[in-house]
Parts: sequence; structure tokens; C-alpha cells
Amino acid sequence: MSEEKSLNFIEEIIENDLNSGKYETLVTRFPPEPNGYLHIGHAKAICLNFGLTQKYGGYTNLRFDDTNPVTEKTEYVNSQQEDIKWLGFNWKNELYASDYFDELYSFAVKLIEKGLAYVDESSADEIAALKGTPTEPGKDSQYRNRSIEENLEIFTRMKNGEFADGAYILRAKIDMASPNMLMRDPIIYRIKHAVHHRTGNKWCIYPMYDFAHGQSDSIENITHSICTLEYVSHRELYDWFIEKLEIFPSKQYEFARLNLTSTVMSKRKLLQLVNENLVNGWDDPRMPTISGLRRRGFTPKSVREFCERIGIAKRENLIELSLLEFCIREDLNKSANRVMAVLDPIKLVITNYEKGTEDLIGENNPEAEDGGGTRIIPFSNELWIEREDFMEVPAKKWFRLAPGAMVRLKFAYIVKCEDFVKDENGNVTEIHCTYIPESKSGNDTSGINVKGTIHWVSVQHAKTAEIRLYDRLFTSETPDAEEGDFKDYLNPESLTVLPNAYIEPALADADLDSRYQFIRKGYFCLDKDSTAEKLVFNRTVTLKDTFKKPK
Repeated sequence: MSEEKSLNFIEEIIENDLNSGKYETLVTRFPPEPNGYLHIGHAKAICLNFGLTQKYGGYTNLRFDDTNPVTEKTEYVNSQQEDIKWLGFNWKNELYASDYFDELYSFAVKLIEKGLAYVDESSADEIAALKGTPTEPGKDSQYRNRSIEENLEIFTRMKNGEFADGAYILRAKIDMASPNMLMRDPIIYRIKHAVHHRTGNKWCIYPMYDFAHGQSDSIENITHSICTLEYVSHRELYDWFIEKLEIFPSKQYEFARLNLTSTVMSKRKLLQLVNENLVNGWDDPRMPTISGLRRRGFTPKSVREFCERIGIAKRENLIELSLLEFCIREDLNKSANRVMAVLDPIKLVITNYEKGTEDLIGENNPEAEDGGGTRIIPFSNELWIEREDFMEVPAKKWFRLAPGAMVRLKFAYIVKCEDFVKDENGNVTEIHCTYIPESKSGNDTSGINVKGTIHWVSVQHAKTAEIRLYDRLFTSETPDAEEGDFKDYLNPESLTVLPNAYIEPALADADLDSRYQFIRKGYFCLDKDSTAEKLVFNRTVTLKDTFKKPK
């Protein structure tokens, strides 16, 4: 009998709220800004918000907090929707903060009418100078006591496009001496003559994120507004807006964001990597983006399992990337078909094999619950094997090929190395073996026991593929915390391309949704760059954790 999993602190709050009758229906939301691609940290928030309403009923909205037209693109909206669906979740309502621009404008007018907001024409430097420090109170702007009538008139003219960007802003009138710096008359509207991805040129003033976010939650009757810990100090401001506007009191709760080793999670830094061509786009398989993980071969199940394992807490911590890799290995071990691919090929010739070709039977996945099934693998007297599986002068406890040594060919026969050929530089170019006809896998009557088994591909039947071996993007476990530029710690060996590997012919029919274990080499998937003429496979993860931690 499995042990019942304990509740996290947010689940405890929700159960209390539902059981006490405080709310009849649980309503959450996932509110990304459409200014970049979602990453593994967002996956944690997605699994939390959608997972809660799957567990307790109710529903989750997808709301794009699109308040900054300069950084937002429809491309980002589309990618974020795709990522959420790929993770296995569906939202009830697709909403946008821009849906509420009229209502948010009326909220701002209401604050002005109540004497709780004012138009300021100070420069950015002047505003910063007057704000004070965490230990010293701020000072009032000279425009703080404008009349309500003048504030309304100027704000209307701001909306009508009569002023240039930066000429005026609207500020909430709260407390310039507040110990919370965010409460020192925060800016709630600014002028931006920019085309919005949804509203076009209708608006030239836009609400600040802190003004739009909490009010959008209120408009949608979000019962539990779940944010990461950096928004703790924002909660007081959101509650102030709710109280003064007399609107639905959406309640904010904060949890620790995901911090992962060997990568960066800042959208600004990820954008920097993309714009400076240090990676090949947002979906580069080395990126921590959900689209990058998907392209690398991670499965939705493995990402959800990772988010479940790390849990929800109030304290910041650093999660090892190896845990994410463990989750994908666990999933693919049960679901990925085993196939043979030779990444660094050398030719093996079986000198006494005279059958021409032969069809052998290989099992697809011995770990699969349904047995995995089998496939036909063509065999011939000329094979590609891995260069590392032959050693001219064998090391101690060497169980693979060497002069006079025997090894089993996976799904095939036992062979014995009789000779080898070198080129003029002394490099081994060809290995000559004899095979034991009675040693066929599944019907071995030879009585010979060998300790080593190696994989192979028939030269005559092999297909050629490009293999991309991906490793960690950074050499440092904490590139954000290192001295200097985080880009100084990019791993120069994060991608190795093998242009001419050989794969068994069954892989010619590989599709983008399938995952494979290349026997003894790791887990791989087909890349979107593949064509009928040139297949490209990405290594998702090695079979074991081989990453060497920096000293």
C-alpha cells in the first residue's frame, strides 16, 4: 500500500477555503507575458495552477499579460499556447490583459476621482532621486497635489495621444515614506506610441504590469492568485488597489521559483543568447525552454514528473539538472524502442560468412509492459561497429574485440577477431573476424560463453544520419552567480555534431514524436531539421549521468 502524499502549503490553504465555504469554486490562472518563450520554471507554475484545478475541480484561465507592446509578439503567444497543450493541460478561457484596457482605464480614472492618483511630469531621474532608499523616506513630487480636475484633463489628453512618450505618467498616490519601496507612489500608466499585437493603434497609453496584473485577476474572479516569491512585496500594492477600487478581492500566494543548475532562467538572458546567435533559436535543444526540451526529446510525462518531485515550497533552493535527466531516463527506459546506431564507425568483415544476407530478429524494448514486440534487422558479412569496441592491445578486463578475442554481436552471432588492417598512418581501418555458425542469438548451441556484447549495423543496409550530441549549456553549475559575464561560462562542448553515423534501416521511418534508445549510446529523437535525404537525430540524454562537476 503506497504512502499518501502530504499536502503542500497551497493545497492546505485551498482545502481550508473550500471546506469553510469561503469559495464554492476554485479559479486559478497562468498569466505569462508574451515577450519570450516559456522555460522549465514556467512549467512548474503551469503544472501547479492547472494541477490544482484538476485535483479540486474548478478551472484555470490562460491570460496573457500583454501590457508592453514593444516587447510582445504573436509568435510568443502561439508558442506559449503550444507549450501548455504539449504539457497536457487545457485552459477554460483564453484571455488577455488587453481585453481589459477599457476597464483598467476606468479604474485609473476612478483613482484620480478619489484623489488617489495624479499625473506627474517629472523626468525619470527626478522620480528616482525623490524615491528615497530602503532606509530613508522618499519626497513628494511637486505635482503630487494637482487638482483632481487637472489630473483628469491631462490623463484624458494622454489617452488622446496629445503628448510624446515620457512626457507624463500617472502615479498612484499612496505613501512616499512607506518601508515598502513599491508603495511609494508607483507608476500605473505611461505613454507609449507603439502598435500593440492585438489592439493595434487604439491605445497610446498602457497600464504598468503591477496595475494590470492584480486587477485582471480581480476581473476574472481568480480565487487563488499564485505567484513566485519575488512578488511578495507586490502583494501589499495589489491589495491596496483592490481595497480602493472596491473590486473582487483576489488573494495572492507565493511559492519558490525553480532554480536549476547549469543554466539560466532569466528571459532577458535567454533572449541575449538567441539574439547574439550563441544558440540556434529559442528551441535550441540546449536551452531550458519548454520548446527546447521538446525538441531535445523530453516528454511531457517526464517534465510533469520532475515538477511533481521538486514540490512546492516557500524557501528558495537550487535543483540539480541531473534530477530532470533522471526523470526522462525513467520514462524513456519504459517507452523507447531499442535500436542500433554506430556513431564512430569502423568496418568489420566476417570472412567465413557465406550466406549473403540474413534477417535477424531484435526485441524492441524488454522493459515495455506489453513486451515491446520485435523487428527484423538485416545482417551481412560486412558490418559497421564502434571504433571504441576494438583495441589492438587490450587493456586488463577488456571484454570487447581484440586480436584473438571473441564477442557477441547483438541479436546475431559470436565472432572472433582474426586480423585487422591499418592505413599508412597506423590507424586501424578494418577488422577481420570469423563467426561461429552455431552461436546464433536465441538458438545458441555452441557452448561458448563470452562476456562482451557489441552493437552493429550492416554496411549494405545501413542508412546515414547526422547525430547531434548535446551536453550542458554552461560549465558552471551557477552561471548567474559567477563573477563577470554569465556568457563567459558557456560550455564550448555543449554540442558535438557527427555528420556520418550509420543507423539500422528501420530508423528511416522515424517520426518526430518517437523516442529511441540507441543501444549503449543514449536516448535520441528525430530533429525537425531532418529531410528524406538526410536524417538528423538529437541526443536527449546519456544512458547514465556522465557529467563531471567542475572542481
